[in-house]
Amino acid sequence: MSSSRPAPRTPGAARQPLILQPLALAALLCVAQVAQAQAPAASSPAQPSGTVLVAAADAPLLKEMVVSGSRYEQDPDELPMSIDVINARQMEEQQMRDIRDIARDMPNVSVKRAPARFTLASSPTGRDQNSGFNIRGLDGNRVLMLVDGIRLPRSYVFSANAFGRDYLDVGMIQRVEVVRGATSALYGSDGMAGLVNFITNEPSNLLKNGQTFGGRASVGYDSESTGKNLGLTLAGKPNETVEWLLGVNLGRSRELKNMGDIDTLDTRRTVPNPQHDKDASVLGKVVVRPNADQKHTFTVEHVDKKADYQLYTARTAPPVTAAAAVIDSGATTDMKRSRGSWAGEWRNLSAPVFDDIKASLSYQNADSREFIYEDRLTAADRTRDVTYQEKTWQANVQASKLLRSDAGLAQKITYGIDYVRSDVENLQTGITPPVGETFPLKRFPDTTESSWALYAQDELVLGNWTFTPGLRYDHFSIKADQAGFGANAVSLSGNATSPKLGVMYRVNPEWSVFGNYAKGFRAPNAGQVNAFFENPVANYKTIPNPDLKPETSQNLELGVRGRLGNVALDVAAFTGRYKDFIDDLVQVGGVGSPSNPLVFQSVNRGRVNISGFEVKGHADWGRYAGIGWSTPFSWGRTQGRDRTSAEPLSSIDPQRFTVGLRADAAAWTAQLGLNYTQGKKAKDTTNPSTGAQFLSPSATVVDLTTQWRIRKDLRLNVGLYNLTDKKYWRWADVRGVASNAAFIDGYTQPGRSLKVSLVAEF
Repeated sequence: MSSSRPAPRTPGAARQPLILQPLALAALLCVAQVAQAQAPAASSPAQPSGTVLVAAADAPLLKEMVVSGSRYEQDPDELPMSIDVINARQMEEQQMRDIRDIARDMPNVSVKRAPARFTLASSPTGRDQNSGFNIRGLDGNRVLMLVDGIRLPRSYVFSANAFGRDYLDVGMIQRVEVVRGATSALYGSDGMAGLVNFITNEPSNLLKNGQTFGGRASVGYDSESTGKNLGLTLAGKPNETVEWLLGVNLGRSRELKNMGDIDTLDTRRTVPNPQHDKDASVLGKVVVRPNADQKHTFTVEHVDKKADYQLYTARTAPPVTAAAAVIDSGATTDMKRSRGSWAGEWRNLSAPVFDDIKASLSYQNADSREFIYEDRLTAADRTRDVTYQEKTWQANVQASKLLRSDAGLAQKITYGIDYVRSDVENLQTGITPPVGETFPLKRFPDTTESSWALYAQDELVLGNWTFTPGLRYDHFSIKADQAGFGANAVSLSGNATSPKLGVMYRVNPEWSVFGNYAKGFRAPNAGQVNAFFENPVANYKTIPNPDLKPETSQNLELGVRGRLGNVALDVAAFTGRYKDFIDDLVQVGGVGSPSNPLVFQSVNRGRVNISGFEVKGHADWGRYAGIGWSTPFSWGRTQGRDRTSAEPLSSIDPQRFTVGLRADAAAWTAQLGLNYTQGKKAKDTTNPSTGAQFLSPSATVVDLTTQWRIRKDLRLNVGLYNLTDKKYWRWADVRGVASNAAFIDGYTQPGRSLKVSLVAEF
């Protein structure tokens, strides 16, 4: 396949018979054909907005390769699935500083970041900051998040406590790959919504044109959070065998601004609570190549994110007379992750059952802590000190074999084994516990969660057809430590087989169609199986559930790819059926009396259906006045319903449409983008008849990003966001907020803001 073939974008087109879907697809295909016919002959091939690789106007396009679709490097156009690729160049131009920025223009993808309006004993709102990804209406631990193929810690939520999944520094990332839909056969059946794989910098990314020493330095400012960041990455190659890399990033920022204007020091406040963030990260790598067919990568990584809050919104509004009235409150959260890993590759072995072998071994320690205090008028002051820790070993061995036959059949067989073991702990201490409780206490017992899996995939190519069947067998075990735990702890184990099948047909060099079926499986975690909490004075308790079953899913996706001379187009429709969804802390009994207390438990829900579509692409209009003009666009819509209650899923974001106008000149690049989000409708929320949920209105946000290439090795990036100073809310952030909440402006997004960064390479 020619390396000049444009890189792909993720797709969309819906399963349900919405009249807009076929009309939109037909219109886009017509635009593609017209653009191809009218564009000047000298124009360059189109390139999707998610793979911006052009360093200058006349620079050649490079083909982006991905690893997340098949666990080895592959052209994403050859994968029968929807996949987004965001590389370092795009992250720099668009000034993506965190995972919230990464999801900003992706259809059917979002990252929740609610404002920090929590209190000591209630509301987890904002404690988890960038809580994690929502893909096609599913979020939390149903999305598999990886760094260099290593699993990131899970989110943890219990009552008023919450830790998110943002244990990484985007400044250390070379590429982000987002695979939508179940990824059952290769990475793990628990990625029911999809996976996000963050791939860190390699020495070769900085060593160019035969360099033996090189690096990158950056400094940036963000007015949204008064954020300042500084980064330095160095790389060297002392000989033909060894390469090394060392990177350090530092960040300082304050609260994320909004468009609230009530500046009281109590619950009526809509201006953000004061917040001070300190981020630090270190990445070190040594790459050893004993020969051309062997590679060993040794990596150490440490990320530390600390936030201090002054919680004015937790203070009691006047008149302050009650003994338990809160007159001051503040909190500190600290999320740390450290890992050491080795990854080895052996190629061209030509053994009877394998050509290539990959192996990896990693240890990761994620340690999170939240401390919060509450100064009360005359009642005893209170503190809570909550910790959550995961210590994880992960190992993988994978082999592949390429076979060819005289009949023209080629196939690549990939098979391997995964092993993961995590020791999970939590603890809560403090002063003045609720009446009926004592400190220290655990919300679930210390638990060892382990799993191993066998997987295999066969990629068969026969003429214009490619078939990719796969199978994964998972076995999981949850072993709880009874010592020091106030309830009968439950230990569970089980297994599941998850098949998948991908099919792709190349109609001609410009068009291909694909389909993908995958079954998902997600075991319950320690906090869901053995959640325990008891207050005999307040007459309520949470109990373990020994009968909790794993969640399962079946996903189907159909898509079309077009790679015309001046247009890249991806369209996909998807549908998923999910069974035994796990809901945490559901009331299962009791009336709240001393003899019959309220009882809460994690339980399995019935069945959920989710379907929708995505359209993504890029049109190149050619060169005019020495400037290349192009238009990236995307559109996504998802619908879902709980078949048991017949209610919609509130976790699904409203449909979103983005379109831009991009100009590329020899020394600069500029892009004007419009991001339209439809308002949330009452009929698309849980309990729509009550009218109690605030519904985010529709909004169009305009952004302008520019890059000036001062020299080949020096770039200035400037971005103006929300140019029109639009007041708007994001559904992911306001989900669950009452429609009559007087403080609703506290959930608004930042107004007009500026981001600036200077990047130097040497």
